[in-house]
Amino acid sequence: MKLSGSQIVIECLKEQGVDTVFGYPGGAILNIYDELYKHSDEIRHILTSHEQGASHAADGYARATGKVGVCMATSGPGATNLVTGIATAYMDSIPIVAITANVARNLLGRDSFQEVDIAGITMPITKHNFIVKDVTKLADTLRRAFKIAKSGRPGPVLVDITKDVTAPTTATEYERVEIQPIERSIEHITEEDLEKAVEMINKSKKPFVFIGGGAVISDAYNEVKEFVDKVDAPVADTLMAKGAFDGTDIRYTGMVGMHGSKASNLGITQCDLLITIGARFSDRVTGNADKFARKAKILQIDVDPAEINKNVITNHSVIGDIKEVLLRLNKKLEQLEHKEWVNHIIELNNKFPNKYRKDILTGPYIIEKLYELTVGKAIIATEVGQHQMWASQYYKYTSPRTFLTSGGSGTMGYGLGAAIGAKVGMPDATVINIAGDGCFRMNMNEIATATRYNIPIIEIVLNNQVLGMVRQWQTLFYGKRYSHTTLTDKVDFVKLAEAMGAKAYRITKLEEVEEVLKLALTANEPVLIDCMIDNDEKVWPMVAPGAAIDEVFSEEDLEKK
Repeated sequence: MKLSGSQIVIECLKEQGVDTVFGYPGGAILNIYDELYKHSDEIRHILTSHEQGASHAADGYARATGKVGVCMATSGPGATNLVTGIATAYMDSIPIVAITANVARNLLGRDSFQEVDIAGITMPITKHNFIVKDVTKLADTLRRAFKIAKSGRPGPVLVDITKDVTAPTTATEYERVEIQPIERSIEHITEEDLEKAVEMINKSKKPFVFIGGGAVISDAYNEVKEFVDKVDAPVADTLMAKGAFDGTDIRYTGMVGMHGSKASNLGITQCDLLITIGARFSDRVTGNADKFARKAKILQIDVDPAEINKNVITNHSVIGDIKEVLLRLNKKLEQLEHKEWVNHIIELNNKFPNKYRKDILTGPYIIEKLYELTVGKAIIATEVGQHQMWASQYYKYTSPRTFLTSGGSGTMGYGLGAAIGAKVGMPDATVINIAGDGCFRMNMNEIATATRYNIPIIEIVLNNQVLGMVRQWQTLFYGKRYSHTTLTDKVDFVKLAEAMGAKAYRITKLEEVEEVLKLALTANEPVLIDCMIDNDEKVWPMVAPGAAIDEVFSEEDLEKK
């Protein structure tokens, strides 16, 4: 059948099983939006308050559901407003397809109104991108975009379409294609690599399992659990891996790195084999890379060959989809026992628990109470900063895809859009965004998106009236020179949220926390909770920038110095 470019876009989205698109219309993309209007019973469109919110919502939808998230924007500033969200998805390997429309072909390169080379701009932050100038290539390009976004190591793909390609006059033949499931990446897995890995594991006396976000992306929760049981080892994770291994398991020691637990950081330094599953050894994890796991051999399992020996030199690697690699390793491994070593790490974990003040209102107290009231079953999104670290430390994650955060990019303003996307994708889940007041200011207009569609998310603002994590660094490393990190002003978040149509509460003392959280959890409408906490509360423990991770220190350690 003959279809216009705009009709082809919509048919391809339906073909891919897309049920939701997040976006913001404009002149160049009007043809696509006009066609989308005619299919509103098949594809839901969420109009965000800003294009950046659309890209973060598509990202949150993808993380929570495991599907490809889709966002749309018009040319020029509409497209460039997606860039931060695309970069965020790229750094964390999140599959999204961003569809933009550009000026017509005869206007390209002429500094036309709202013209920008969005394909050139996003080249370094996409897995692949396209500019479509021929309607006959549009359907195949969109199909390729979705396949690239989902396959191997996932990531964002951008498709920019010139306006004349979307026009009704450019009718072309279109045939629906049955979309085939994406095959897992197994082409680099060799029997030799597997046998070598088994040999290293069998020889180890003090193995430590270190899990990264790749285990979540690969849906390898069951395989990770079986692997850890067979190896009989303690387990730590990255920020991106929350829920890939049960956070309530006695062998789980928490995060590794700058704000990792003492047990994790000391355990990795003491182990003789570090088994790394789907982690990329970022600088916030390794600290001084030359001193990272310096007593251990390192076995790295990853789908991306480019990650092997990039940041840390490994002794051996197995390249392939995490789920597939672990399925094969689990079949080859006999039951091992490292009782003395595991008990040593458990003792370390008991000796150095995370601590916070119990006499005042703090972020950790609020998060622990939230965990208690939700029984650990909520999807938690976060912004970036102290609240993000507290959410990773004090809420226990027992399932994958329940912790949504900007790990690699560290994007302030990410969480609210991501929470909206997650709630749209997982409507039966309780979805909560934990923010700092600095981050909330970035994209707080997305509260209006939540109220427009009555998307019942909960926005918890841990309001210390400063840029908390930056202030922490200024306190510890910059002689308490608080250069432009104080946010005291007359902005009232409760009134602001109410003005946008949300229910809102303010918490100022410990006794109010449980009652307000219960009200929010049963409200079934968008709720904001403004929690007034002290501006000098810090995230502990900590590793100083550039130090080895076993130089981790707590507040008590600092006071002793």
